[in-house]
Amino acid sequence: MNNKKLEEGSELGIQYKKRGGLVPTIAQDYNNGEILMLGYVNQQALDETIRTGYATFWSTSRDKLWTKGKTSGDLLKIKEILTDCDQDALVYRVERLGSGVCHTKNRDGARRSCFYRRLRDDRLEFIDGMQ
Repeated sequence: MNNKKLEEGSELGIQYKKRGGLVPTIAQDYNNGEILMLGYVNQQALDETIRTGYATFWSTSRDKLWTKGKTSGDLLKIKEILTDCDQDALVYRVERLGSGVCHTKNRDGARRSCFYRRLRDDRLEFIDGMQ
């Protein structure tokens, strides 16, 4: 697929080969725009996401397909899928169906987002105020 078709056309042409078969994928809260997590998607994971309507990734640590929240109950329902201009990154815009997204916990349970700390000077600061 040439660049003009890839960048300006309506044909899906996800560029899996650029990064060894995986495409970085952000999960973003559909209602408020909060970034929830970053995962990786291969063709199988995207197909499963489209088929089921739930955010599915390729687990790089377990080397297998992983539907977020399937065991914890913290599912991410797909509202829409965005791709960038050269189709080598995705955004899953999702509705959170559970209490949180991150596998780490604070005193209230699963964290809303995996991005719960910010860099301040040379240290990390908890955004949600809960360690």
